[in-house]
Amino acid sequence: MTEKTLLQATAPIRATKGDTVKTGIATPPIQRSTADDGRFYLHPAHVPDLPVQHAIKRAIDAASALFGLVILSPALFIIAVLIKLDSRGPVFVRQLHIGLNGAPFELLTFRCRPTCFRSIRQPDINDPPFTSLGRFLRRTNLDTLPRLWNVLLGDMSLVGPRPHVPDMLAAGRSYSDLVQGYEHRNLMRPGLTGLAQTRSLHDPAGHRWMAVRQIVADVDYISQFSLLLDMKIMMHAASNMMKRKTRL
Repeated sequence: MTEKTLLQATAPIRATKGDTVKTGIATPPIQRSTADDGRFYLHPAHVPDLPVQHAIKRAIDAASALFGLVILSPALFIIAVLIKLDSRGPVFVRQLHIGLNGAPFELLTFRCRPTCFRSIRQPDINDPPFTSLGRFLRRTNLDTLPRLWNVLLGDMSLVGPRPHVPDMLAAGRSYSDLVQGYEHRNLMRPGLTGLAQTRSLHDPAGHRWMAVRQIVADVDYISQFSLLLDMKIMMHAASNMMKRKTRL
């Protein structure tokens, strides 16, 4: 399977009781439980044995994050000042997330709400409203710029599975309860962007099928990792960012 196919694989998942979930891609399959408990079972995933590429990936992460923080420091300072002027509260929000091999770390983002809102579930309409500035920061993804610090520290990578909080909920259930083998997505550092985003699976997982597809994409990335795949995901993310700017 080519990496172009891997990026574009968005076929819907279908399953019947006891059947293998069809994802349209050659990946470790997910199977649905034979019991009527709505659970899915992910076959074990393995990180490709590419030590040189992993070392290069980490070097690129650190160098890119340092360069980005230096170049963007004036913008980061201006945003911090505007947040203080816009509403009371701290500039940054630090929220516990799960990293490489399940190790916890504090994810750093600009505050977009009146208070330091924290949640273990996907966003919904009952969450506190954004501030006027926070709405703009969230829509443009500028609130995520401080995560470059997490990349520099080695908590995150430029490309990887989506960062999750402990006991993350989707469709009213924890991911670990919904998908047995969910922990396989922690075999690599979480990323600023990833394969799930290239497959347009970045919407809130209000339905279990969306949640399962997101986990499949995360594990696909780990199983198929290569620097070339990282490059293609970054190019896809850059293209989407430019398209978003033209619509603002």
